[in-house]
Amino acid sequence: MNSVLRLLTVLGGSVLLTFTASRLADLLLRRMDARHPETPLWNLLRRCRLALRIVLFAALLRGAYRQIDWRPLEEHEAAVGRVLSLTLIGAGAWLIVHIASAAVESSYARYATGTRDPARVRRVRTQVTLIMRVVTAVVAVVAVAAMLLTFPAFRTLGTSVLASAGIIGIVAGVAAQSTLGNLFAGFQIAFGDMVRIGDTVVVDGEWGVVEEVTLTFLAVRTWDERRLTMPVSYFTARPFENWSRGGIQMTGTVFVHCSHSAPVELMRKQLHEVLLGCPTWDGRAWDLAVTDTTPSTITVRAIVTAKDPDDLWTTRCAVREALVGWLAEEHPYGLPRINTAPAAVPVDAGTAMDAHADAGHRR
Repeated sequence: MNSVLRLLTVLGGSVLLTFTASRLADLLLRRMDARHPETPLWNLLRRCRLALRIVLFAALLRGAYRQIDWRPLEEHEAAVGRVLSLTLIGAGAWLIVHIASAAVESSYARYATGTRDPARVRRVRTQVTLIMRVVTAVVAVVAVAAMLLTFPAFRTLGTSVLASAGIIGIVAGVAAQSTLGNLFAGFQIAFGDMVRIGDTVVVDGEWGVVEEVTLTFLAVRTWDERRLTMPVSYFTARPFENWSRGGIQMTGTVFVHCSHSAPVELMRKQLHEVLLGCPTWDGRAWDLAVTDTTPSTITVRAIVTAKDPDDLWTTRCAVREALVGWLAEEHPYGLPRINTAPAAVPVDAGTAMDAHADAGHRR
């Protein structure tokens, strides 16, 4: 009876202390969030409540479970202690990741609010994402190592493992050369400002927007909602187009093939009217000129501008559709045509054909 009472006392006391401490921490974070609404840090830290409760409960049980005078617990004292230690280490790693994530997200939110340059915001967002992945990976590795060290067998192997760490590291480096190359390429992309989340890029002839950047791969969402997953080493070893670097405003061209009699000057005026009614044209520049000619057609090039790649695509499509429709309706003679005529028969060939026909009649 006394042992059962001790068990209930330890468990109940641990639960009560855990609930009280976590409740006080939550109230403190709420008060700090109300006093400092300019930063979301304190509200983000409230997401750590569950991890904090597990850490507190495991720590309290780890320190007080030996006081329980209960035979089943005494027979498995080492196993219970190891389970509590593993739980404490895992929950502690989870809590650290949550705290680091809250601090990083809060810093990014404050920076994004105070910065008007979208390119810098995308750059910081890319760096923050990779930093959090690195922190999570490091914390996970340290936590797993700490869990393994709780087992005596792994602890006794520590000396031999350290002695052979150099050889293992060399072998692992050679075997994982590609993976390590992508890893360092990920850091180069994040802090070298080569490509950022939200940038419009053209890779392998595909136009899309960078949707995700990790330490090993980069995901590009194309205009037709496909996802291209490419190793980050691709962007450090091969040339690619980044339409968002150095400013997102762009200049585009529209080519229209016409006949030699096309009214170029009227097309130029019509282009200006079309652009004035196009909401995606930013008004920076426009032009129309004949850039090429063939025996049957001429090539008319229209130049338009827009504030970003998406608006540029819309503007180009609108201009192309409007010019072709205007030519077909107002000046159909300006559209290219294919002229056909009966084939001319040579004189010698015609005489031979007549002689062959006369011979046939005689038969």
